[in-house]
Amino acid sequence: MPRLAANISLLFSELPFFDRFEAAERAGFAGVEILFPYDVAAKEIRRRLIANGLELVLFNAPPPNYTGGTPGYAALPDGVERFRHDMRRVDRFAEELRPGLIHVMAGYTDDPRAEETFVANLQWLADTWPRRRFTIEPLNASNQPGYFLNDYGLAARVLDRVDRPNVGLQFDSYHAQMIHGDALEVWRRFGHRAFHVQIGQAPDRRQPGSGPIDFATLFDAIEASGYDGWISAEYNPTTPDTRESLGWMPA
Repeated sequence: MPRLAANISLLFSELPFFDRFEAAERAGFAGVEILFPYDVAAKEIRRRLIANGLELVLFNAPPPNYTGGTPGYAALPDGVERFRHDMRRVDRFAEELRPGLIHVMAGYTDDPRAEETFVANLQWLADTWPRRRFTIEPLNASNQPGYFLNDYGLAARVLDRVDRPNVGLQFDSYHAQMIHGDALEVWRRFGHRAFHVQIGQAPDRRQPGSGPIDFATLFDAIEASGYDGWISAEYNPTTPDTRESLGWMPA
């Protein structure tokens, strides 16, 4: 079984943020991911990671835009300058936090130039920071209407065009099920491209359990594929105490 991580932006949210690191370690996770760490002192995050023997697996980029202007997401044709400015800020956080992966958000657009822009920005990222590893993730239209990267076939085409060894796929069982109706089949078709795996049950992004995704079979398929990265729990627990939602974890 690959290593397990907890998305502590969602899991252990019943606790203050800095208490979630210890809670994740005590629950048996070896790593954590954070959606957007930009409002928290990076040095304190790093201290908590070290104190609990955890790796920071992934965070999202670029930072949220609080000014009310156009966000600098990677597929927005008129936002290239902003995107590249924001990604330099992301690099400063990454220097301190040392994430294994940075998820690059595509953004919300139907501009016909979006794919070309996305490819060019990803190539720029990969070439500017060749020692960092980046992911892209399709998001479903029900939760993220208007998001450009909304299909795994599109993600595969983008990755083929980017053609950089440090840019790969972020597979999320919840989004795969919501987009294509069969997360297992999506893994079988596209899992060889995955740098990172996230899990959550459809249709409400809950913990693995009753629902359309057969996680036992999915986990077997992931292991059989030779994938050796992280599997990160990214879901909204249905229980008041996150620990009570962890029955899916191996002993």
